Amino acid sequence: MKRVQLGKTDMYVNAIGLGCMGLSHASGVPTPKEEAIKILRAAHDIGYDFYDTAECYTGVNPDGTINYNEEVVGEAIKPFREDIILCTKFGVTHKGDHLEFDSSPEKIRSSLEGSLKRLQTDYVDIYYQHRMDPKVEPEIVANVMKELIEEGKIKAWGISEASEDYLRRAHAVCPVTVIENRYSMMARWHENLMPVCQELGITYVAFSPMANGALTGAYQSKKDFGTGEQDFRPSMPQYSDEGIKKTNELLEVVNVIGEKHQATSAQMSLAWMINKYDFIIPIPGSRKIERLKSNFESGNVELSQDEIKTIDDKLDTMDFKVFGGH
Repeated sequence: MKRVQLGKTDMYVNAIGLGCMGLSHASGVPTPKEEAIKILRAAHDIGYDFYDTAECYTGVNPDGTINYNEEVVGEAIKPFREDIILCTKFGVTHKGDHLEFDSSPEKIRSSLEGSLKRLQTDYVDIYYQHRMDPKVEPEIVANVMKELIEEGKIKAWGISEASEDYLRRAHAVCPVTVIENRYSMMARWHENLMPVCQELGITYVAFSPMANGALTGAYQSKKDFGTGEQDFRPSMPQYSDEGIKKTNELLEVVNVIGEKHQATSAQMSLAWMINKYDFIIPIPGSRKIERLKSNFESGNVELSQDEIKTIDDKLDTMDFKVFGGH
C-alpha cells in the first residue's frame, strides 16, 4: 500500500486512516469500552497507523456515565503508541442541537492538557482546530500552535472544515500540515481546496468518506438503523427516500467498475479518492473488524484515470444533499 506524507513533515502513514469517533459518538449507544479497545487494537494489527479522535467525541453509556472517545483510544494504543500518528481536536462543544466554538489561547492550552491526560500520552502528533472560531483570528490560533510545537506538546497541526482564506492566513504564521474536511463522492464542495493543498504542501484528510455509510449501500431505509438512540444518521438527507434513490443510482455506475476490481461499493468510495489525489487520506471508521479489514484493503485498489472520470462524469449530473458533523 502506498504511503502518504503528512504535509512537509517526516511523518508518513498508510493511505487509509482510522476514524475513531463512531465507537463513542453519533452512531448509537457507545461500544462498551473493553470491546472498543479490542477493535482499535485489531485495527493496528490490520495495518492502520493514523488514528483520529477529538475532545468532543462523547456518548452516554447505558449506565448513564460519559464515554470519552479519547480515553478509549488512549487506553487502546498504549502498546503501540510510538508506531502510529495520533490526532485529536479542540475548540468544539456539543450543545444539544448546535455547536459552540472556543479557540481562545487559554482554551486551546487547557483543552490540550485534558486531551493528553485522557489519551495517556505526553504529546499529540497532529492537533486540529476542530472548527474555525469567528471570535478568534487565524493568526492567533496559529501562533499558539507554533508555541505548542516548540514546547514539544504537538508535532504538527491542522484545521478541520477550513476555508481557503483562513487556511492561507494561518499557514503564513505556522505551516499547516493537514486539513480535515468532509469529502466523498456525495460531498465534493471542498474540491476547490485541492489546488491550494498542492500549492502549500498540505495533506487533505477526508472525514465521512462514505457519506456516513450511504456509499456502502448497506442502508436502504431509516429502519436499518434500529431505534436511532444517540444515532445522528437517520435524520441525514442522504437517508431520505429521495436520498437513498439517488445513492443507488450512483452505485449502479460505481459497482460496474468495482466488479472489474473485485471491490465493494464501500471500497470503491475510498479507492476513488486516493487514486484521484496522492495527498489525501480518508478516515473511515467501523465497529466491525471485518469492515475495518475491507476498508483498509481499498488502499490496494488501483483505478485508472478513465475509470475515475466515468464516476466523476456521473457525479457531475447529480446533486446530493448530505449532512453530518464529526
